[in-house]
Amino acid sequence: MGKLVLAICVVGCGRIGFDRLGDGDGGDGGGDGFGQPMASCAALAHMCGPGGTSSCCDSPIVSGGSFYRDFDVGTDGMYPVMTHPASVSDFRLDTYEINVGRFRQFVEAGQGTRANPPPAGAGARTLNGMPRQAGWDPAWNAFLNADTGALVAALSCEPQYQTWTNAPGANEALPMSCIDWYEAFAFCAWDGGFLPTDVEFNYAAAGGAEQRAFPWSSPPSSVTIDCSYANFEPGGVPFTCVNTPQGGVNRVGSESPKGDGKWGQADLAGNLFEWTLDDWGTYPMPCDDCAELVDQGFGKSGRSGMFLDPAMYVRGGYRSDPGMADGRGSNFGARCARAP
Repeated sequence: MGKLVLAICVVGCGRIGFDRLGDGDGGDGGGDGFGQPMASCAALAHMCGPGGTSSCCDSPIVSGGSFYRDFDVGTDGMYPVMTHPASVSDFRLDTYEINVGRFRQFVEAGQGTRANPPPAGAGARTLNGMPRQAGWDPAWNAFLNADTGALVAALSCEPQYQTWTNAPGANEALPMSCIDWYEAFAFCAWDGGFLPTDVEFNYAAAGGAEQRAFPWSSPPSSVTIDCSYANFEPGGVPFTCVNTPQGGVNRVGSESPKGDGKWGQADLAGNLFEWTLDDWGTYPMPCDDCAELVDQGFGKSGRSGMFLDPAMYVRGGYRSDPGMADGRGSNFGARCARAP
């Protein structure tokens, strides 16, 4: 495993550096003065985290800095190459993967289809030294489903392990799977954010310059991992870490705070592969808030590994193989990044 392919179906408040963005006020979508409320969080119940009672809508600031991509200081020396230095500016990264409850708001708003696509330029940001980059391209409308009915049908991509249900139920706090790259992009743009770049996700998982072996590693060189930290596949035994009747993924933040990264994000290793903005290919050099925006013909970059991956593939130093932008599977999900 460990590759971004259709592996199953075919085809913080109170801590330094943490503040809230999203509902931030008990779930009514009113915000709390740190930014605009997330569209997906209006009236959304608090159902995330280890006890299923935390807000699903926090987005802590990740403090910018410099590090090396695909490198970590693990005691086993598994990812030793320091050939791709990179720098990132401050940004927000959502605490949790997009869950079913949040994605349902998107679907019920009629978003993410050819009948109601994102506006041109939605989700644009400053990248590669230039403003207004990587916004929604109307040419991508052709890759969206025709209407909400077709989108709902597509989200049922694998009967056993998909997380979407046509009516609200027990899966609302599970991470949203079976979404392709275009739907992930459209959701984040509608939700007031954007897909994180590959380097941003890698930086957050590595704890920045700490170059952690795993997002939770303390000291950074520690390679300790078990089911109390992440949903992965230990010892070649599948589904060992799964704690839900659904059978594949766990509720977002189930392993918090033990498995959280430096800035408080959960599930940066395991659970679901997470789409990033970049095309998969040669890393841009130099890299200062960089992203590969040119289609190199390989597909899109993903990070984090997933519930059927062994420990080596959920390391911050591991770069997954690409996934096709219009591919979907019950191992595919995403989270959003936001302006600081």
